[in-house]
Amino acid sequence: MIVNSLYIASWAVAVVVLLLLFFAAKKKVGFGTRVLIAMVLGVVVGAAFGKEATDLGTIGSIYVNLIKMIVMPLVVATIISSITSVSDPNMLRKIGTKTIALFLITTGIAAAIGVVVAVIIYPGAGIPYVQDAKFAAREIPSFLKVFMDLVPANPVNEMATGKVVPVIVFAMFVAVAITIEGNRKPESVRPIKEVIHSFAQVMFRVTKLIIRLTPYGVFGLMAAMAAKYGLASLLPMGKVVIAVYIACLLHFVLTYGFLVTFVARVNPIRFLKKIYPVLAVAFTTRSSYATLPVNLEVITKRLKVSDRIASFVAPLGATINMNGCGGLYPAIVAIFVAKVFGIDLTITHYLLIVGSAMIASIGVAGVPGPASISTTVVLASVGLPIEGMAMVLGIDAILDMARTAINASGTTVSSLVVAVTEKEFDREAFNNEVDEELENYDVSSRNGGSKTVVTG
Repeated sequence: MIVNSLYIASWAVAVVVLLLLFFAAKKKVGFGTRVLIAMVLGVVVGAAFGKEATDLGTIGSIYVNLIKMIVMPLVVATIISSITSVSDPNMLRKIGTKTIALFLITTGIAAAIGVVVAVIIYPGAGIPYVQDAKFAAREIPSFLKVFMDLVPANPVNEMATGKVVPVIVFAMFVAVAITIEGNRKPESVRPIKEVIHSFAQVMFRVTKLIIRLTPYGVFGLMAAMAAKYGLASLLPMGKVVIAVYIACLLHFVLTYGFLVTFVARVNPIRFLKKIYPVLAVAFTTRSSYATLPVNLEVITKRLKVSDRIASFVAPLGATINMNGCGGLYPAIVAIFVAKVFGIDLTITHYLLIVGSAMIASIGVAGVPGPASISTTVVLASVGLPIEGMAMVLGIDAILDMARTAINASGTTVSSLVVAVTEKEFDREAFNNEVDEELENYDVSSRNGGSKTVVTG
């Protein structure tokens, strides 16, 4: 009876919190402020009611499912729309080269930072290896399998099964075909281009409706997380958590800070304020795909990057930009496993960790569970026992929040840098305009890389 009472009480408190968030929106309290309030209240409620508040995660799960619902159509619409708006194939190739190069370089730097932090903190020291009977090592896919996974065999099936990379490849083929046919017979492809551009606007309107639910979803996700994990479960693996979060913070400040301040030449504090919704959604949902709609909106509306750059870089970034999952995390886990098993690593091993992390970040893009696969590849390349990874899986959800935030924020940084180099960044609007609420987002034109027009 006591358990049932606490369970009911947790839901009663949750309803009160949701109502408070609703009235805060009515009173025009800022979107970022409401998300922050939801995060704090979620942790408080989850910690207060413990396991009885676990089911509050249903609220967050509904939100995440709604976000996932729009990812595929949004990716298809934005990819085709952005590519068909670029009439010069050489320019498209240049943008793609810059984007992928940025992803690779920053992932390598993230892995190096992970190595340095792990060597200093040495997570795993004094922790005996405990065999997990339920652990099954992930099989490293062969190069041919990875390559085949990137090629769409049935686009509809790929969409249904959530395989984003093959969908992107399919969308690119369609976009290139439209561009080629448009150069030959402009009138024949004009109707489909108009339909796609209109569909993209509709998808952004759907996105607007779902994004308004973010504070409620964040509350549910954080309440369930706080209810499921406590300090007691974190203490034995505390150094791993600390190492990952410190590495993420250093990568954000040093790597992203350098790119924003010295390459894009914008105020890093203002940049951080503008991308806060991306960090909040990525941290709580733990999904780059779920964060994609918010990321697209922030890049175009708050960072003032052209639709053409944002629509190309953001979907690609949600797929292969893995500074957190494929860079610093595998490096830290590798050193953790080495310490647990008493294996000494040399400078050669550290270089191998960084190199294999960079390669794995691209190579496993089409494979589910990229963080565990990337880590498996890195451990295998250095000759470390893969089963040691099982010890960190118990705290993976907590680590994944920081990893995903780094991945998603890296996409915003890359979009900004590419836009600056391509002169598709409205610096004056970035510096002078007051940040507008994401709920008021509207796209009135997506042709020719034009700037996003905000209404309402």
